[in-house]
Amino acid sequence: MLRRRHILSAVLVAAIVGVWQVVASLPGVDHLTLASPAETWRALTNDAGLLFSNAATTLLEVALGLAIAVVLGAAIPVVVVAPLFVLAFDYGIGPKLAIVALICFFPVTVNLIDGLRSVEPELLKLMRSLGASRVATLWKVELPAALPYLFSGLRIAATVSVIGAVFGEWAGADRGLGRLVLLGINQLQTPRVYAGVVILMGMALLLFIAVSLAQRLAAPWSLEEAQA
Repeated sequence: MLRRRHILSAVLVAAIVGVWQVVASLPGVDHLTLASPAETWRALTNDAGLLFSNAATTLLEVALGLAIAVVLGAAIPVVVVAPLFVLAFDYGIGPKLAIVALICFFPVTVNLIDGLRSVEPELLKLMRSLGASRVATLWKVELPAALPYLFSGLRIAATVSVIGAVFGEWAGADRGLGRLVLLGINQLQTPRVYAGVVILMGMALLLFIAVSLAQRLAAPWSLEEAQA
């Protein structure tokens, strides 16, 4: 079943790339607007050093911002505060981390709260009847029950964190894939823009896979229950 799913995914990706190539090759399509997969691949190879050096900056912002979102967060519209972060922290990594953390805050926190509330009342009564402390109840009952919910939120946060980093770089940055893509748009370097977008998509996919692997290690029972 898993192998069949991988084959179907590969066929779907190949079909999308094929349609993309056909559409980009049509006579009426402006190459400054839509780069073909072949042009995107050439940009990935020719500008690999530039693209991946900026990707490292974006990935650092994503990873640290996602880590902050697991611990902290605030309910403020990101569109409103992004320029304020740039004014307060200049063009360094600080405002990007804050924006990523804000975007990732709700998926992580809401799912974690739902997980803590999902514990069966009978289990909590049993722990109290056994004289367990509040910390012991949290560690042995509530947190294990909340882990599947937490990882569900983390999978969402891992993908949108890339969007947050790009948004932060658009608000103001001197490095990063978001800035490179924006410069490519302004300079009509369409293949480089698409190459940057492909790397960002790959980054989001790898983060999603990493969270799924972490769930497999930390809460394997949740996957078994989902497959049952």
